[in-house]
Amino acid sequence: MPGQRNVVGFVFLSVFSVEGGIQSYAKDVLRAYTACPDAPPADVYLLRDQATDLNPFAADPKLNFHYSGKYAGNFGRLHLGWHLLQNLRRGKYARLISGHILLSPLLQPLCRWFKTPLTMILYGKEVWNPVAGRQYQALQQAHSIWINSRYTRDLSCAANGLDPQKFHMLPCVINGEKFTPGSPNLELVNKYELQGHQVLMTVARLWSGDIYKGVDVTIRALPKILSQFPQVKYLVVGRGDDQPRLAKMAEDLGVAEQVVFAGFVPDDLLVEHYRLANAYVMPSREGFGIVYLEAMACGVPTLSGDDDGSADPLQDGRVGWRVPYRDPDAVAMACIEILRGGDQRCDADWLRQQTLEHFGPASLQRSLEKALASS
Repeated sequence: MPGQRNVVGFVFLSVFSVEGGIQSYAKDVLRAYTACPDAPPADVYLLRDQATDLNPFAADPKLNFHYSGKYAGNFGRLHLGWHLLQNLRRGKYARLISGHILLSPLLQPLCRWFKTPLTMILYGKEVWNPVAGRQYQALQQAHSIWINSRYTRDLSCAANGLDPQKFHMLPCVINGEKFTPGSPNLELVNKYELQGHQVLMTVARLWSGDIYKGVDVTIRALPKILSQFPQVKYLVVGRGDDQPRLAKMAEDLGVAEQVVFAGFVPDDLLVEHYRLANAYVMPSREGFGIVYLEAMACGVPTLSGDDDGSADPLQDGRVGWRVPYRDPDAVAMACIEILRGGDQRCDADWLRQQTLEHFGPASLQRSLEKALASS
């Protein structure tokens, strides 16, 4: 009935048409939402997706999807905005949930005009520094903010003058049925020439404008690591325009034979690649870092940077190594410690158990239920 606000509206840039950390997190949030027994029905607006995209929730009775991806450029925003406007005029929504801060110029004025509470989902570096205009207004006027790490909460509050009481923690989660320990795939061992080697591994974009993943730092750490463990190889999974620079760096340091660039690896082969690793090494600066959970769920000891959102998946260093993220000497020392073994954080079964206990799907559902009930 008009005026009855009994539906939730989600608005995302994209969820199903491309792969990425934000899209994976959005799917986890939708999955947790459908599992919440007291959650009302939800409309899900998708700016860049189309009805032909593979959608695992398409038949879920709790979710009703609206696609605008077949319309190019601003026509997609007009299509989405028009349908959203019609439902807002009917007083349909108990709240709108913005799946990205880039949607703020559209959603913030609509929510203000129709007096609809706005919840914003934040991810990481998009709010680590001050934002301006409608994005700033949306953050200030948001009824609540959902976020996946303490680090991003603290930085966004400091940079944009936000009230920490607005925030609700919704952790990233890992599928423990997909990411499991196992023996190395011999076909991949032969492909990458890893026989008889201990393997360090990173999964990252290799973009020249995005070097914070720390692949260059790990390459610079290799000479010191090799002095203690000469049979080490470094497997880099990912692609991008920074690969030539990284390959030249490895050549200049005399470690080109020890660095293997695997290129793009599809999701269905990623687990097999984690199983090749003796250590997952990514001295980065992440909003959270889902790859750390993936590695640890596969029982792989893990190294991260010490000044970012990885504090959450690595549980403040309780289950992994955290080092200064641009310090190759610190990376080398931690890698040597991991390869020597003996630390509880190298125990694959314990590591997996601790990861799934704190970051399984049930933890996200519990957090989401609290966020829905309290705001």
